Amino acid sequence: MFSPLRPSDTPIQTAAPFGFTGPCLRHARDEEVFGEGEAAEHVYQVISGAVRTLRTLRDGRRQIDEFHFAGDYFGIEAGDLHRVSAEAMTDTTVRMVRRAALSQLAAKQVDVARILFRLTVEGLQRSQDHVLMLGRKTARERVVGLLIDLVERTGADGELDIPMTRQDMADYLGLTIETVSRTLTQLQADGIIAIPTTRHIVLRDGAALRRLAN
Repeated sequence: MFSPLRPSDTPIQTAAPFGFTGPCLRHARDEEVFGEGEAAEHVYQVISGAVRTLRTLRDGRRQIDEFHFAGDYFGIEAGDLHRVSAEAMTDTTVRMVRRAALSQLAAKQVDVARILFRLTVEGLQRSQDHVLMLGRKTARERVVGLLIDLVERTGADGELDIPMTRQDMADYLGLTIETVSRTLTQLQADGIIAIPTTRHIVLRDGAALRRLAN
């Protein structure tokens, strides 16, 4: 288990993406990586653990816009401020790359510019898929789609160790926590999944799961 580091602690220096050497900071579960409205001075990469990015309404309700896993980048902004907050979902290590240095490198090296363009387009595509899911899919389709997405993104082979809580899932899917729990229970009753523990899901019938998603 990782020991949380405060910003004042000495960061770990490791080889960063795009040829930089950047600091890696450890964040404890539920610790904020950056806040909505803060200066967007860095681009981030998840080294281990998982991160959620979200916006919070004035009444305290959350909308999670994305989950980020090992290898994923986040915090790429068009403007000077972060439009979302980022929080560790588990004990997590995150690498920081200074945005100004990255922009300078992209201006000189075409391959770096291409990587940034690809990451931006991939983020846009996932946002478009998320909007479609929220606007047109049933509760069951949303939950099933999330499970399939987690399998594909984490490389799980029939079993999922999920870092997010049921509330995280609900706030991403635009559902209540009761609906998420009820849907998972029904999938288990149908023999499609098994839930040995809250954070561990076994996919017993992957083909049936995909049919439900489609």
